[in-house]
Amino acid sequence: MTMERQRPKHIGIVGCSAEGAALCYRTICEEGERFLGERYAHPEVTMHTFSFAEYVKMIEAGDWDGIAELMLASAEKVARAGAEFAICPDNTVHIAFDKVAARSPIPWLHIAEEVAREAKSKGYKRVGVMGTRFLVESSVYPEKLEAFGIEAVIPEEADRELVNRIIFDELVCGKFLPESRARLCEVVERLKARGCEAVVLGCTELPLIVTPDVSPLPVLDSTRILARAALREATGKSPDEG
Repeated sequence: MTMERQRPKHIGIVGCSAEGAALCYRTICEEGERFLGERYAHPEVTMHTFSFAEYVKMIEAGDWDGIAELMLASAEKVARAGAEFAICPDNTVHIAFDKVAARSPIPWLHIAEEVAREAKSKGYKRVGVMGTRFLVESSVYPEKLEAFGIEAVIPEEADRELVNRIIFDELVCGKFLPESRARLCEVVERLKARGCEAVVLGCTELPLIVTPDVSPLPVLDSTRILARAALREATGKSPDEG
């Protein structure tokens, strides 16, 4: 008698900005068949997001308690829809992660922890971290990377402001300009000159503009790394084991 295949866990996505959430969702759907061994297959997915304007206002005000409440409200909505664990394809709001995880109705995967695990598997010891200035000036990545024996290096202040401006003025609005790609790659080049072996694309839109073929350093694509971690969690498998 053939045993019925175990149903994958239902993934809940707590979205923030559209481009990053869309890339994460698309990656789960497109790569699901590599985990499940069936064409077009992927786990069940539910996503909820509040207006990005609400998040931006609270980020700029440093209201991380407010951010946590938004994330929790989304988690509750996807949990009611059947999600068994949650992910958030937004690095910056992970500043509020500990406030969320303690009260969440379902468990979460942490984007920076998954990136750190990937960096460790590749043998990196010193990596650059790019993202919003709120993210790179926080302890989110240094703490998670340090737990895996990896040093985090952030861009100099002028570069932090440049990257932050490009993210909020362009990338989250779906604008991917060649001149901005060139300037972001210059930031990566300066991190390389400081001894970094790879760069964390710690904004979920950055992989859409700083691609492996143009980056001066190997990239740690936080968006796709999180999506693949969610697929492993949901299926209990690695790619192509299905």
